[in-house]
Amino acid sequence: MRPVDFSVLSVVAHNPGVTSRQICAALDILPPNLVGMVKSLQKRGLILRKPHPTDRRAQGLHLSAPGERLYREAQATATALERDVADRLSPEELQTLIGLLRKVYRRPATPAQSG
Repeated sequence: MRPVDFSVLSVVAHNPGVTSRQICAALDILPPNLVGMVKSLQKRGLILRKPHPTDRRAQGLHLSAPGERLYREAQATATALERDVADRLSPEELQTLIGLLRKVYRRPATPAQSG
């Protein structure tokens, strides 16, 4: 499983019925890029599309039973990897790493936000 697939499954797992538009906003993915990912995950039987309860134009995404199993397995693997990395660092080093990663992944301010 690719990291981006895991990210999409994670958003769907934590937000059953989420729309593609909401996933794009949450993960900062362009809609055309997400379309292929969703089709692939659906073809693999990991997610299901269901009518959105309030927006007839939208479809909500849900994990299928195999999708839930794969997500749980992937989450357990990710947690184990994080634990392995964290065990190699002192508490201070871990806090420094987290701070640096947040800085790297923080979206740059737009002119309207910065001034």
